[in-house]
Amino acid sequence: MGIVENDAAGARTIQVVASAEELARVAADAMVRHAADAIRERGRFIVALSGGSTPTSLFRLLAQPPLAERIDWRHVHVCWGDERCVSPADARSNYRMACDALLDHVPIPAAQVHRMRGEDVPAVAAAAYETELRELFHLPGPQNRNFAAYDLILLGLGDDGHTASLFPHGLALHEQSRWVVADYVKAVSMWRITFTLPLINASRAVLFLVAGAGKAHVVRQILSVSTPAQSLPAARVGPSRGRLHWIVDGAAAAKWPGSPDAP
Repeated sequence: MGIVENDAAGARTIQVVASAEELARVAADAMVRHAADAIRERGRFIVALSGGSTPTSLFRLLAQPPLAERIDWRHVHVCWGDERCVSPADARSNYRMACDALLDHVPIPAAQVHRMRGEDVPAVAAAAYETELRELFHLPGPQNRNFAAYDLILLGLGDDGHTASLFPHGLALHEQSRWVVADYVKAVSMWRITFTLPLINASRAVLFLVAGAGKAHVVRQILSVSTPAQSLPAARVGPSRGRLHWIVDGAAAAKWPGSPDAP
């Protein structure tokens, strides 16, 4: 297991770890470092969390000593890269998962937790969230064509190649000006609210967390150096001025030729 630099500029790194448990530990250490660097350099750390099952262990580690004490939560702003259009009390809510595993256990000011209102009309919720984020980043007004530079965006990977709620063939994939959009995802028969690719790719750092044998085929497709599957949403993530880091457990990397343990 180890780290593979996948391009000459070092803009993308791929780290293969032994297990999902080690993935959570490595990701937690990375998040602590990003927080410390951002707070030291810019006075605050603005992070977008991901949903799904993989980051839950990461969040639980960050909620406990010693890692909880290594982040200055007074200067942290938490956002979400996507959300299901459900109540915040719903078990499917990304917000609820993050609260249960992390946010309810650390001293982060309530005003610095910026949730997507999944219970509202999807298009209204998406527009309201973009307005809130523009205020957070001091880039008001849709006429401002700049995209916010998140300090860190956490992303997961679906077995169909989706990330955030950017699904194959989804309308959200084609958005070029808005930061946040609502999209009805036929594959899951549900409305979702999601960051757009231009917003994700404007970030200072993106961290993919991928675990499980069920992801092995799509990891191989996306991380292929010779013929990456650019048709898959996750393959289109690449910060224009930031770093892209993949942390993949051994099971998910099993079919990728670049894995240190590949046959």
